[in-house]
Amino acid sequence: MKVVVVIQARMGSSRLPGKILMPLGEQTTLHYVTERCKQIKGVADVIVATSTLEKDNQVEQWCLENQIHCFRGSETNVLQRYMEAVQDIKPDYILRVTADCPFVDYELASELVEKLNNTSLDIIDLQGELPRGLAVEAISYRALQYITEHAHAERHYEHVTYYAYEYKNEFKRAVYEVSKANQQPQLRITLDTKEDYEVLSKIASHFKNPLVSSSNVIDFLLKNPQIAQINRDIVQKKVL
Repeated sequence: MKVVVVIQARMGSSRLPGKILMPLGEQTTLHYVTERCKQIKGVADVIVATSTLEKDNQVEQWCLENQIHCFRGSETNVLQRYMEAVQDIKPDYILRVTADCPFVDYELASELVEKLNNTSLDIIDLQGELPRGLAVEAISYRALQYITEHAHAERHYEHVTYYAYEYKNEFKRAVYEVSKANQQPQLRITLDTKEDYEVLSKIASHFKNPLVSSSNVIDFLLKNPQIAQINRDIVQKKVL
């Protein structure tokens, strides 16, 4: 079974431009994300999928300097970017990660890969809400092809797997139950605003370890509510 991670990454951001290459501890946000994705058991490759815009030359250069595979495609049609990034590889499964999630849960992702082994599943639904910024999505190459052929709404182009959640019956799926301790949806461990950056910087400064367990990050925020409340009231942008 061949599994690849595709990290969608771009410098453009309406609320926090350039966020993926902002310093985080002694590294950058993108370093945290890629290093954690490398830890996912059973993964053959990690690919950063960015756009062809000039400002994303920085992303390609960072990947070159850090020996990370980089693919460049459409800025707005992220679904097409994903499809083109993997069509030569034709993996069995793709793990979708976004570059603004520096503490993405690689341990959970490893368990998803194990669950997919020797199956013909299309997608795994997570049961139980994680803090925003930790989840990984697992989807089959076959399902990604199907979505590319059938999706025609802008929201489907922007949000790669959204079609699969709107049309659930068109895919073979299974459920993975998130551990009760990690079901803390009130926490934001993602990077979209300056408040998020303040929280993530405090986490990075405390642990000084890009590979700290996501469970430990959750525990840290629960024990330090004064930090968690910094970005508590940030409203996530809605899917249109």
